[in-house]
Formats: sequence, structure tokens, C-alpha cells
Amino acid sequence: MTAELVRGQNHTLPQTRLEIRVSAGSPVVAGATLGDERGTVRGAEWIAHPAAHRVPGLEVSRQAAADHRLAVDLDALPAEVHRVTVVLALPMGAGRPVSFGAVAAPFVAVTGLDGTEIATFTLTGLDTESAVSALELYRRQGAWKVRAVGQGYAAGLAGLFADQGVAEAAETAAAIQEAVASGLARSVTPPPRTTEGERVRHPAGPAAAGAQAPAPPVPEAQPAEPLGDPASARTEAPGGGPIDYAHPRRQTSAPPPPPPTAPPAAPGQPARPVAGDATGWSMDERLYNQIWGMFEDLARAVAAYRSAVDFAESRMDQELDRALSDPRNRIGGAGDRAREAARAKRDELTGRAREALERDLAQLAAESAVVEPALPAAYAGWDNPVWHAYRVPMEIPMALRLGDLRLGEAPDLRIPLLVRLPLERGIWIDSGRTASETAASTTGDQLRGLAVETAVTLAARLLAVYPAGEFSVHVVDPAGSAAGQLSPLVGSGVLAGPPAAGAEGVASVLAHLTRRVDLVQMAIRAGAADALPPDLDTGEHLLIVNDFPHGFDDRAVTQLRYLADEGPSVGVHLLMVADREDARAYGPVLDPLWRSLLRITPVADDHLADPWVGHAWTYEPLRTPQGSRVLEQVLALVAEARRGGRR
Repeated sequence: MTAELVRGQNHTLPQTRLEIRVSAGSPVVAGATLGDERGTVRGAEWIAHPAAHRVPGLEVSRQAAADHRLAVDLDALPAEVHRVTVVLALPMGAGRPVSFGAVAAPFVAVTGLDGTEIATFTLTGLDTESAVSALELYRRQGAWKVRAVGQGYAAGLAGLFADQGVAEAAETAAAIQEAVASGLARSVTPPPRTTEGERVRHPAGPAAAGAQAPAPPVPEAQPAEPLGDPASARTEAPGGGPIDYAHPRRQTSAPPPPPPTAPPAAPGQPARPVAGDATGWSMDERLYNQIWGMFEDLARAVAAYRSAVDFAESRMDQELDRALSDPRNRIGGAGDRAREAARAKRDELTGRAREALERDLAQLAAESAVVEPALPAAYAGWDNPVWHAYRVPMEIPMALRLGDLRLGEAPDLRIPLLVRLPLERGIWIDSGRTASETAASTTGDQLRGLAVETAVTLAARLLAVYPAGEFSVHVVDPAGSAAGQLSPLVGSGVLAGPPAAGAEGVASVLAHLTRRVDLVQMAIRAGAADALPPDLDTGEHLLIVNDFPHGFDDRAVTQLRYLADEGPSVGVHLLMVADREDARAYGPVLDPLWRSLLRITPVADDHLADPWVGHAWTYEPLRTPQGSRVLEQVLALVAEARRGGRR
């Protein structure tokens, strides 16, 4: 049962791996500080904030947003840490709120990893404060508890840090605000949340009571994990051009509404679906926002249906308990009549919920039928005719399609899984066995082959959506076990070099990319981009690693983790093809790597969970149609454009 805390109240935590979710009426900066027994923060390394979003046992969001998720592992905290304080602050800037009294009261929830709420706290009573200690997790006699704090500071983060004993409180606060301001300047305004009934309508009445799923925050502008752009992701190239690993068209003001493209529907009839019927600065952005709206609608509709079914089952059980609690009803026909009446009511409520779900699914299916053919290449499946008219683009798109998502109640309705570009986290394609039915019927060798094929198709899509020469792909295949699956990339000549084999090949590629990350990071920090070597490729790079950990020694593993952590901010991305069981030989040293990457599978598997309504979504990778040569044709055009750019 959820504990609804008031200021000063505490509650015991039943587990040590938690999520802290923050919802606010406007974008806020969410961070956390670590304190010793006296609550003192010993230095900047004990503060997690957007510019340094990870400390041992804790990870926070990289940008200001109205919705945040903070990951906490209390067992992974340093032994001297006895307190974790969750901090909220208003980002500074013209036109932004200057105090919490001017915005809606923030809401904070402590949940388990399955989304179950443990404790909640609404921060009411704030006025002139621009920073607040929302709540704290503290250790008492070997057990962890959570306390609602709600202590605000009119002096902002500087005053809050000074109160916690930070030596350079003002400087630390200024650095955080500067990083947040830089991130906001390059972030696109999130798609607006749909109001109740605006897109899909849920059943009314008792069957739907409690069935309304909370409106999930729109993935990524936040998504599905709200990670923003690193504040230090921009400098100047040796030739004077920008090195910018953020999307070039992100805006700071609200996008315009969609233009009217269809006549209004008749009264009582559902709106006629139209492709691009969402807010946005361009058709690509409107389609992106519309797809995430469809994802939200499907999540809410299924959550309402499942809740209604649970309500009907619970009501039937309660009616049976009341009817059969009287011993006189347990014999004769009274008990049978009570059972029949309870089951009939259950079936009626369930049927009404199913009818409402079918209406919502029909509307979403009609919308999908309109949207799918209108998608640009970056968002489209390989069977979309848009690929037959493919031309190498002049700029990168807003997002890339990684696959499809579906739920069991609507097996034929698939929502594109879009991730923003440039990639802000690496990808792990799990080549091992999973609990899915498809994986159980597939041999280990087949799974490994399908995993490499999935990596090849993803690499091909990335190469295809970037301008010629602005994206390079490196492959590490130590044992040469994926030569057949890699042939489309090798044969087309789009790779930066032949696949690296053996321990020496692994070391060479990792050293090259690690050097690139180091040099660009040093140039950014020193503001000396003109000192970069003239032969340094400042475009983006993707490293595909197959058959891990074969060919990797301890040094190579350390470099791989470094690339996973530091590479995305300067345009180096990681795509692992591996079985986690094979990597367990390295013990917990690889757990951070595993957790930092987005895990997908080469076959359908319901491993992707949304944290808003608790659904387990089935992910399906994108496949080229049987017998189609679309992949080879696209890669040939990419290779031709790259050769033309080198002339």
C-alpha cells in the first residue's frame, strides 16, 4: 500500500533498488546529493546533476524536464554515505518561472523497479523558493527509510548546497545552471500531452473506475528515457565548422499546431485520421509526435481495459464472499443463483470494457493505416515504398526507427519504436536465449545469426539517414564468426575498414576510437578545437562488437566501458551483439555497461517495460522482406555518395 507522506513524515523502504519519479507543471532540474552521517556533502563528486548525471548507486536525468526518473541502488552507494537527498530546482532563463510559488506543486514518488509506488509526497506550500530538498533516503540502524522534507531555498541551488556543506556551493550551482541552459537551448519542445478524451475515450462508469492510466510523459523529448544533450557537446572543427552532436533543428519555442488537412468528423463519429496530425515545426516532427501519441493512446486504452477486467473480477469475488458468508446460502439453489448472478455481472462489465477497447483499437488501427505509408525513410519499415525512391539525405532526421512495439490485446497493431538522433545511449542486441516463445523455438546458432543480421540492418539504417561521409561504421568480429551476416556491409564498401579480427584487431579499433573521444573531449573542455589533428574525423562513429567477450582482455573491456559512457556525448556510439550469460565471466564489472545500453532482441520478446502504466511491450526487430534486395540497393547508394564526396 502506498504511503502518502506529509512534510517530516518517514516510511521504511522495503527494497534497495528504487526509482524516484518527479512530476512538475513546468521543466525542473532534478538532482541528488550524497551525505555522510552528519548530512554533509563532501564534495562535487557527491552531487548528481545533469552535467554529471551518475555517481555510485545513483543516476539522474541529463536535462530539465517536467517528468523525471531517478535510478537508485542503495547497496551500491559508498559505505560512508548515509543520506541521499533528492533536489529540485527551477532552470534559469528569460521567460521562465523564478519561484516554485508560480508553478504547480511538484509531485515525487518512490517506486520499486516494477513501478509499484512505495511512498509519495506533494510539495505544497512553496512560495519564493527556486530550489528545494524534496525528500531524503537515509540509513538508520542498518535499514533505509524515506522522509518527506520539502525544505525550500530562496537563494536557489547555491543556498541549498551551502546548507549541505558544499565548499564551493555558488560555483557548483552556477555550473549546473549553465549546463541546463545549454541543454535547453538545443532541446525540442516535447509533444503536448493529450487531454482526457482528446484522442481515445475510455469507458465510463464503475467498470472504469480506477482504470484510467496516468498520462505517460512523452518519451524522449523527455523518452522512453529522458536524457538530454550533454552541455559540452559542441565545439568547432579544425576547419572552422561546428562539431555538434545534437539535433540541428531543435527549437526552444512551442511548435505551431498542425494545419487543417481534413474536414471535421460528423457529430458522434470518430475523427478521421490524418498523417501528421500533431504539433511540430516540420512534417517529420509532426509524425514523430503523432507516433508517440499513438503509443500513449494504446498504453492508456489497454491499461483502462485491464483495470476494468480486474475490477470486474474483484467485484465478482466480493459478491460471492458476501452471498456465501451466510451458511444458509451454501446449500440449495440460493448459492448457485448467487454464483450465476455474480458471473453474469462480471461478464457484462468485461464485455463493456472489451467493446470500449475495440473501439479505441479500431481508431488506432485506422490512424496507423494512414500514418505508416506517409513515414519518411528514417521512420519507415523496410517494406515501405519510400525506400524505392531513396536518396542520400542532406541532413540527419529527428529520429530513427529501431523496430515495432505491440501489446497482447492488440497483436496486429504495431507502434514504431523511435529513438532520437543522435543516439544518446548505445544498444545491446541480446544473442542469448530469452523466455519468449519465439526464442525458445530457435536454436542458439540461429539466434546469434539473427542478432548479427539485426545489427547489420540497424547499421545500414544509420548510414542511410546520415549525409554522406558524416557517419562511419567500425566492426569488431574477433573470431570471424559473422562473416556471412556482415557481407552486405563489407561487400558494399561502406565500412570504415575491414572487420577487425583477433585480439590485436580489437585493441587497434578500441585504441583508435578511444583516442578520438579523448581528443574531442579535451578540445571541448579547453576551447581549443583548432588544435585537433587535421586528419581527425569529427563525424559520428558506430562500433559494432560481435561475439563479446571473445578477444577482449581487461584493458579492452575497460576501453569498451569508457566508450559506452563517454562516447555518445562526442559522437561515438556502441552496438553490442552478445549473450549476457557469456559475459558473466567478468562479474559485476560489466553490469554498468549492461544497464547503460538499450537492450533489444533479434526475435519478438516482451522485455521492454514502460514505467507509466506497467505494460510489458513486445519488441519486434525490423526485417527486410523475403527475397528483397532493398538493403543492398540502399547501401550501394550510400557507398556511391561516399565515393563522390571523396573526389
